[in-house]
Formats: sequence, structure tokens, C-alpha cells
Amino acid sequence: MTVDNIITIISVIAAISGIIFGAAAFARNKRDDNREDGSYRSDIGYIKASMDDIKRKLDKQEQQYLDLVTRLTAVESSAKQAHHRIDRLEGNNHEN
Repeated sequence: MTVDNIITIISVIAAISGIIFGAAAFARNKRDDNREDGSYRSDIGYIKASMDDIKRKLDKQEQQYLDLVTRLTAVESSAKQAHHRIDRLEGNNHEN
């Protein structure tokens, strides 16, 4: 074997090993990327669930606020009626 043949064989082996290592690195990176994608999807799912929970709580809070406003309106109306009755009673007492 001549030096040229040895260099050619070494070059072919280096090229083949480079292709194999490149393919292995590509597969590993693809697997890692898929793992990261899964992690991101999981995180996004968690964020979405949290947002849905916050929305439900906000809707409940809005309903409680509306109920409170309705009750306050009823109390104000009742107080107004009571003041009118008291004014009439005081008017009757002053006439006597």
C-alpha cells in the first residue's frame, strides 16, 4: 500500500465517521427539541388552565358585585320609604 492509498482510506473513514456522528448529533438534537416542545406545551397548558381559573373567579366576583349592588339598591329604597313614613309620623305628632 502506498501513502496515497492510506490517505484515501483514512479520508473515506473520516468522511463516513463524520456522516455517522453528524446523523447521531442531528437525532439527539431533534429528540431534545421534541422534549423542549413538550415542556413548552406543558407550560402553555398550565398557563391556559390558570387563565381559565382566573376568568371563572372574575366571573364569580362580578356576579357577587352585581348581587351586592342589587341588595344595596333595595336597602336604599327601603330606607327612603322608612324616612317618608317617619316624616309622616312626625308630621302627625306635631299636629296633635
